[in-house]
Amino acid sequence: MSERTAREKERAATGAYRSEIRVGSTGRVSLLEPEPPSSAALLAGTPGTGDSTVLDFPGADRRRRRRGWAIGAAVTLAAVAALIAVLVFSPVLALRQVSVTGNRLTGTRAVTDALSSLQGIPLPQITRDEVRNRLASMPAVEDVSVEARPPSTLAVTVHERVPVAVLKEQDRYLLIDQNGTQLATATDRSTVSLPIIDGGTAVIGKDVFRAITAVLAALPADVLAKMEHASATSVDSVELTLQDGKKVVWGNSSQRELKAKVLAALIARPQNPGTPAVQTYDVSTPSRPVTR
Repeated sequence: MSERTAREKERAATGAYRSEIRVGSTGRVSLLEPEPPSSAALLAGTPGTGDSTVLDFPGADRRRRRRGWAIGAAVTLAAVAALIAVLVFSPVLALRQVSVTGNRLTGTRAVTDALSSLQGIPLPQITRDEVRNRLASMPAVEDVSVEARPPSTLAVTVHERVPVAVLKEQDRYLLIDQNGTQLATATDRSTVSLPIIDGGTAVIGKDVFRAITAVLAALPADVLAKMEHASATSVDSVELTLQDGKKVVWGNSSQRELKAKVLAALIARPQNPGTPAVQTYDVSTPSRPVTR
């Protein structure tokens, strides 16, 4: 047996390749050498074996998707930031008009003049504190609320302190709150439906004055509007006079809320026919009020 034949038999036995046999026309048997596999076959692997020389990385697609999401999120955030910048800094929303409501003692012109320095500032940059600080010098203004109304209007609602009495000073009437703060002035008494406090802090003293204003602050608005005078010689002897001349004996400033409710009920009670008209309401002991 030739050396070549031996090698071929050995390869066939070991499965190195599959030999093919050809029988010639003369009856001679010969072995055909197998063709070497092509490069495409090498890359694709041997069919049926489950082997492959191409590596598959499924995580790469996930990374690409994540990268796409991250880029999309970054673009969205940038767009939102740009929109905010436009709203905050754009002159399109600059303040050009101020609307004022809620003011009775404070003039509208005075409020708009005090806020004139805010003209031209974009509405999103104007805060409630800035408005309040500019109106802080106005005694009647206790607080404010603000609302931006695009494109160029700022709505300001003024919350004023409540006047409870009037002090007469020469030919003027000074409207004061419970703390004695002067809120406004009037020259015509008929335009002010508040009681006059006889004297003032300089005459009756601070403690007595505060006792009177505390009593007046406790009265319902409709009852307070019926009062003409308020006076006291001490903190325990507050007296009120209604516009029709009737008197109210109040006493000290304790139990103010209860006394105010009792007084309102007594004033609203109809007069009994055939009985003398009430001239005095005594609520100094609110659990046992007296009329006479």
